[in-house]
Amino acid sequence: MERIVRAWVDGWVVSRGAAPPVDEPWGCTVDVGTGTHHVTRHVLGATNDGVEEADVRKAAGAVTGAGVWLKAFADPAVVGGWVGPGWWVDPEPGFLMTAALADVPPGPVPDGHRQRTWSIGGVTRTMIAAPDGSLAARGQIAPTGATAVFDQIETSPAHRRRGLGALVMRTLQRAAVDQGARTGVLGATPEGRALYESLGWRVESLLTSAKFTGDTGDAQG
Repeated sequence: MERIVRAWVDGWVVSRGAAPPVDEPWGCTVDVGTGTHHVTRHVLGATNDGVEEADVRKAAGAVTGAGVWLKAFADPAVVGGWVGPGWWVDPEPGFLMTAALADVPPGPVPDGHRQRTWSIGGVTRTMIAAPDGSLAARGQIAPTGATAVFDQIETSPAHRRRGLGALVMRTLQRAAVDQGARTGVLGATPEGRALYESLGWRVESLLTSAKFTGDTGDAQG
């Protein structure tokens, strides 16, 4: 597997409490076990032009059970033609992104808001509560040596465009540096990409998410 993909997988496993990855000829398999929605995920080990049709077909072709996801670091418009019937492919590409981490001050917490940061089981989490006590923003990291995976970064819709996402990211970045990480890795949504790029992150590749449903007429994930 490419180094950056392995770093993302290793950190994601810690962040989500999933089983250790099992190496495959085309990448790795991770057993997740979060109900029937996300039982297992197959992750292709290559990125961009290195993603080969034969590998995608081999990984997808062995799947017969619902709740299995496939992650491939290439354009969904291309990967969608390789996975075969029974798969729902998200038409919106995600993005594998990285950043060089520096010890920067997170900045102040807005008046009336409350922030708390804590670490348990190798995962550091931070949350920001709104003045009424509801969740305004959150996120977590899983450092694994020199890299740290940033995961589940979220700002509630009513609290967006107030700098809370940036505060979460800078808080987590400082925590990652304090734990020895020098490179950050994350899988971004189209909505999150702009925030991360504004903080110095860069796109390494597109990311396709596909889910096996077993229903060739299913158009939803």
